Amino acid sequence: MPKSTKILAIVLVIVILGFGVGIYLQDLKHQESTAAAWEANRFNVAKFHRILRYNSDMNMANWAIMKDSISQQLDSLVILRFRKEMDSLNALKNQNP
Repeated sequence: MPKSTKILAIVLVIVILGFGVGIYLQDLKHQESTAAAWEANRFNVAKFHRILRYNSDMNMANWAIMKDSISQQLDSLVILRFRKEMDSLNALKNQNP
């Protein structure tokens, strides 16, 4: 019976060490992801403040330029999406002769 108790004690120590190492590694990853989240949040807040500043400086001339820019970007996105669809349709045609 003493041999069984030693084995049980060794297994218990290994399990406790495993949990300790696991918790430590999880804490390291948590710190890493928290740091990344704070960095992203700082970037987003700075971007938001720039947008607010730009918005407060808006007048009729700025708005017309902004509206034209948005329209051009949307046109570009529509064209790119159309090209992607056409490329995928052409690829399907080439696969099925």
